[in-house]
Amino acid sequence: DLVERCMGPVQQAMADAKVTANDIDEVILVGGSTRIPAVQQLVRRLTGGKDPNMTVNPDEVVALGAALQSAVIKGEMSDVLLLDVTPLSLGVETLGGVMTKVIERNTTIPARRSEVFSTAEDNQNAVDVVVLQGERERAADNRVLGRFRLENIRPAPRGVPQVEVTFDLDANGILNVSAKDKDTGAEQTITISESSNLDQSEVERMVADAERHRGEDAKIRERVDARNTLDTIAYQVEKRLGELGDAAPAHEKARAELLIGDAHQAVKDDTVGIERLRELTSELQQLFYGLDTAAGGTAGNQAGGGARRDGGGDDVIDAEFTSE
Repeated sequence: DLVERCMGPVQQAMADAKVTANDIDEVILVGGSTRIPAVQQLVRRLTGGKDPNMTVNPDEVVALGAALQSAVIKGEMSDVLLLDVTPLSLGVETLGGVMTKVIERNTTIPARRSEVFSTAEDNQNAVDVVVLQGERERAADNRVLGRFRLENIRPAPRGVPQVEVTFDLDANGILNVSAKDKDTGAEQTITISESSNLDQSEVERMVADAERHRGEDAKIRERVDARNTLDTIAYQVEKRLGELGDAAPAHEKARAELLIGDAHQAVKDDTVGIERLRELTSELQQLFYGLDTAAGGTAGNQAGGGARRDGGGDDVIDAEFTSE
């Protein structure tokens, strides 16, 4: 019935807040329907038998809250803070067709977050930024809010350019997304007003859909991460071979070229299992260190696996942009 349908949202709110019934001291009921005894009994069931606090007028408090929120938005009040949260995560599409979240679901707004990404190809002079909303791992399963292209990136080896992506979400739900090349200063911005126009039923549907496919999505993310890690170490070994030239031992060079070929094929083939991807990654990592040792150098942390880059002391998150 209608009362039982209230359980889902309450349980979801508790899960999002990472609290259990034992963590709750008191529940204040607002809204006219909370006068219904069955609703009050539901609260007791969900909170381990705690009686709800009914000392406020449930109708008046809703109207007062709406009035205060209006005043805050208009800038007429600064001593009252009413907090809202973003109902769904916001992020961008990155290498492998996955969504990398920048602002997580249930983040208090207004909110501003920045992440630094890099390029996925050598001499890539532009990146396409696809702004997404949702909870699924695969970008195609989320809602596309907008897209734009950042150009005039200075040509450099993959992973070297640093593109800072900033999400700025204001109290009205207006989202401004900017991408800036930290080297050249080139910048592009998009303003999105549709990030907050979903009704509650649609938000709940998307959250439930993500929960239903959680296991499947985890496998997708795991596979994409493994594939990206393999692609990165194959690139590093290939680059190192070029740097060493004739100094690379012939037998190591031949083995490296064979493994690089296998890696490139595995990255393109969706039927290759994750264990095979990890096996090739491990072999290439060992080979990378072996090449450097044989040449009298040190590999350091260059073969760390994954798409993380170190440049200028800034953290570049474990994702890359491709160009279309």
